[in-house]
Amino acid sequence: MSESTHVAFVCVQNAGRSQMATAYAEREREARGLEDAVTIHSGGTQPADSVHDVVVEAMAEDGIDVSDREPRPIATETLESCSHVATMGCSTLELDADVDVRDWELPDPHGEDLETVREIRDDVKRRVQELFDELEN
Repeated sequence: MSESTHVAFVCVQNAGRSQMATAYAEREREARGLEDAVTIHSGGTQPADSVHDVVVEAMAEDGIDVSDREPRPIATETLESCSHVATMGCSTLELDADVDVRDWELPDPHGEDLETVREIRDDVKRRVQELFDELEN
């Protein structure tokens, strides 16, 4: 693995899917001892005021506290510095740089019930684990 691998997780509001992906990526990075090898970025194109309450609840069930996280914008320059960018099913992202952009096509958890958000959460977790498997190969 390259010593300077940058990955980003992007959605419109940075209040649900990308926050879940970022939290799981941080967990994977630590569990695999890659703190010095992987930099994680997260943001939205139109950030919300806060992480969705149902996302906070669903993540807490899996032992991750995202209640203090704040949605934020992400610059194109940051995304173009990444080797991998995962959008959450809501992007028309076009980058000039040689970046592996994948659209995970995940439903938006905003306004959904907890059971639906759990399903989205579990899908996000699986996809993040698969991405880290790729990074290690």
